[in-house]
Formats: sequence, C-alpha cells, structure tokens
Amino acid sequence: MGEAIAFYTLAAFILGFAVLVVSTKDTVHSVLFLVLDFLFVAALYVLLAAPFLAVIQVLVYAGGIVVLYLFVVMLVNLKRPPEAHQAPQRRSKLGLGLSVAVLLELVAIGGIGVYETVRPVTAAVPAPPMPVSGNTEQVGWLLYTSYLIPFEIASMLLLVAMIGAIVLAKREL
Repeated sequence: MGEAIAFYTLAAFILGFAVLVVSTKDTVHSVLFLVLDFLFVAALYVLLAAPFLAVIQVLVYAGGIVVLYLFVVMLVNLKRPPEAHQAPQRRSKLGLGLSVAVLLELVAIGGIGVYETVRPVTAAVPAPPMPVSGNTEQVGWLLYTSYLIPFEIASMLLLVAMIGAIVLAKREL
C-alpha cells in the first residue's frame, strides 16, 4: 500500500514537472523543471530497487545533459529577432535527403527487429543464461547484447546534438 502511494506521488510530480517543462515561457526555468523531473525519475528508480539506474540518472541526465541544454540556451541567445533572409550556405535539400535516409534506416532496423522476434525457432536451443548476478551487471549485459542498437543510436544523437551546439555557437564556419 505504501509503495503504491509513493509510486503515484512520484508519478504525479514527474507528470507535473514535465508539463511545466513544455509550458513555461522562460527557457532557463524550463531546464530547471527538467532537472527536477530527472531527479524524481531517479527517485522512482530507487523505489523500484534499481540504485545503479538512479545514480546514472542523476549523473548523466540531471548532471551532464542538463548542463548541455543550459549551454545551448545561453549560446543561442533566444531574445534576438529571427533572420530576415535564407542563408545561401544552408543546404535544405541535402538535409531533407539525409533525414529521409536516417528514417529509412530506422524503419529497416525496426523491421529486422520485428522479423527476428516473429520468426519461428527451428531448433530447440535454449538461450545461454546471463553470467551475472547483480543489478549493475545485468544492466551492462543487457545494454551491450539485447539493446546495443538503441544504445548506439542514442550515442549518435548525442554526438549530433553536440556538433549542432558547436555549429550554432560558431556562426562562421
């Protein structure tokens, strides 16, 4: 009973801060609400007996990612008026083509994943058990075996975000 009350309380705070993140007009306040949201998600991990994930949530998301967001907010200077003309060095068609290519790759990866799970097993070979015993080892084992492609996609998205922040910060490339 107590765990259910704690879960619903944390879920209400997470939902409330998420709504504040997208509805607040000031971008710095929005990032601060995002920090609070990440901290409550970490508390939810503690409630679910996953202390390693809670610490990673605080270190990586509430620490690193939010600092990256704050740097982007400070570098972009959202108070200036929008540009009046289209820059000639922007290649909109190339960007659209690359976006479509990435989307097709993601659809192909998803299709392969669906095909792999639906395909009937011809031999009754049992899956090897995970050679780990603790929570941290299980997370690492699953991250680098079953969830390797989503992990690599997330790392590529973070790399693209970092390059985008550098490009926005340095106008003349």
